[in-house]
Amino acid sequence: MTVPARDSVPADALLTDLYQLSMMQAYWEHGLTETATFDLICRRLPPHRNLLIACGLEAALEYLEGVAVTAADLEYLASLNRFSMDFLNRLERLRFHGEVRAVPEGTPVFGNEPILEVTASLPEAQIVETYLLSAIHHQTMAASAAYRLAAAAKGTPVVDFGTRHTQGAAAGVDTARAAYIAGLAGTSNVAAGRRFGVPISGTMAHSYIQAHERESDALASFAATHHGTTLLVDTYDIRRGVGLVIDLAERQGNDFDVAAIRIDSGDLAGNARLAREMLDGTGLASVRIIVSGDLDAERIAELVDHGAPIDGYGVGTALAVSTDAPYLDTAYKLAEYAGQGRMKLAASKRTWPGRKQVFRQTSNGMAVRDVLGTANEALDGRPLLETVMLDGQRIDPSVRSLDAIRRHAADSLAELPQFVRGLDLAEPPYPVVISDRLDNAARQLASHLRAEA
Repeated sequence: MTVPARDSVPADALLTDLYQLSMMQAYWEHGLTETATFDLICRRLPPHRNLLIACGLEAALEYLEGVAVTAADLEYLASLNRFSMDFLNRLERLRFHGEVRAVPEGTPVFGNEPILEVTASLPEAQIVETYLLSAIHHQTMAASAAYRLAAAAKGTPVVDFGTRHTQGAAAGVDTARAAYIAGLAGTSNVAAGRRFGVPISGTMAHSYIQAHERESDALASFAATHHGTTLLVDTYDIRRGVGLVIDLAERQGNDFDVAAIRIDSGDLAGNARLAREMLDGTGLASVRIIVSGDLDAERIAELVDHGAPIDGYGVGTALAVSTDAPYLDTAYKLAEYAGQGRMKLAASKRTWPGRKQVFRQTSNGMAVRDVLGTANEALDGRPLLETVMLDGQRIDPSVRSLDAIRRHAADSLAELPQFVRGLDLAEPPYPVVISDRLDNAARQLASHLRAEA
């Protein structure tokens, strides 16, 4: 699939939290400008989740390459009367010159594993925190929710219908991209199709039926306009709606060109069986049945397990807001400054010091555990973190195709044991262990920090 060129998206340096700017001024004023490394992690998996699908790296890198402070930005900041002129003059020259290491988009990750690592001067690495967390958090959340939908459907196509329920219209485009990476078949979001090349599909709304005096006229006129279309059959009565599609087929004969019907309410399994029986009984076995309406992974799994004759699912809200896990416990934490490890000791929010690497270890082609180690040690397994940006520029300037990322996601998921890939909570969970070297470094630093306190 050829992916269209992406739109140019301004990298707004003020899309950040106020305290990032406040800390930057203090860093510069007090000479804290040496090299720092920050980890972007999800501290722990959400309840009832076995894994996450890392996503959002492309948006993060695009932002880092373009981040800059404009004259209008400086004028606004000056109007706040809280920043020095020296700080604003420095800010005018702000560009990101750092290094980024990250797991490839579509990679399954687990709690406390770095998804992305930023190394730059402390002020530069600080100001980008808010945007990076937003980009990685949202798309990882969406991809992870989409994966569960695809897993529940067991090969039956699932399409994203969720833009109207996302937290802001722009989020719908990124959700569609992330969902496609994680295994959904496509999206109803046309902008996502244009911008990212996500396959688009759609049906019709109840309003089209209601706009006509007769339901039969609505179905006939829509089918006349759109060949190979999908007709909505449950606006008034499911049996009557399917019967009208059958009547239309009888009138049109060889000219009948309806690919599917959609059922959007009621007992989806029962209505699908009724529709399948009616269609098959009149020679319309090729007409597929699509269902939608308050679907989530558990409901889809139930329909699949009960053998409902359904050929596709449209999912809106459950994907758009990730209803079972509407947020991830993501964090962006300082791991090293001026060559020295840094860590947080707070209960339940402890971090690991220094630059790190995640090693995915396998046996007979299947992943058996991940080891979180230091960046400079050589352990068995495949290193997941790759260097993707140096001196503020992507190492590979070409945008990786969405289909290639999707294939990587599928291959990486297939490498995981089945108990991790399922919807049920894995007991015990997939193991993530700490290397001896990293554990020793953390113990020594923790002892030093407690002594200094």
